[in-house]
Amino acid sequence: VAKNLGLQLLELRDNAVRVVSEGRTHYFAVHGKTGHLVTAERIDREQLCERVQQCVLRCELIVEGEM
Repeated sequence: VAKNLGLQLLELRDNAVRVVSEGRTHYFAVHGKTGHLVTAERIDREQLCERVQQCVLRCELIVEGEM
């Protein structure tokens, strides 16, 4: 994520970065030391997409501050 946004890791820490998804559960986060997108919660495909063959989790990345 940091590489794709052109941010250095220090900038990533200075700018409040969060990953927002639909619903109350936040499945993803940005790792503060590496800048990688990581899973923050266990993802249970059967629970999320019971009868759907293609399961898609949509999320948005919000970066506060100047870029």
